[in-house]
Amino acid sequence: MEKQQQRDYGNIIIGGHDDANEVMTSVEAADYLKMHVKTVCRLAKEKKIPAKKVGSEWRFLRSVLDRWLSQEEVFTGAE
Repeated sequence: MEKQQQRDYGNIIIGGHDDANEVMTSVEAADYLKMHVKTVCRLAKEKKIPAKKVGSEWRFLRSVLDRWLSQEEVFTGAE
């Protein structure tokens, strides 16, 4: 009788992957944020949105964008 191999399944995420740690391109981040890609790249360049430059491309971490969105102040214009 063969010995069964023990496997560690402690890191399995239902649905197949952990979206929170997903790395996104500027196009994917723009789609996620419902913004134009040029706006996302401009905000990244101006350091107004958290991003990392990899070569000539911007990369965005979904969990960091989520935190950034939740920390942004909301201005209603009625002050």
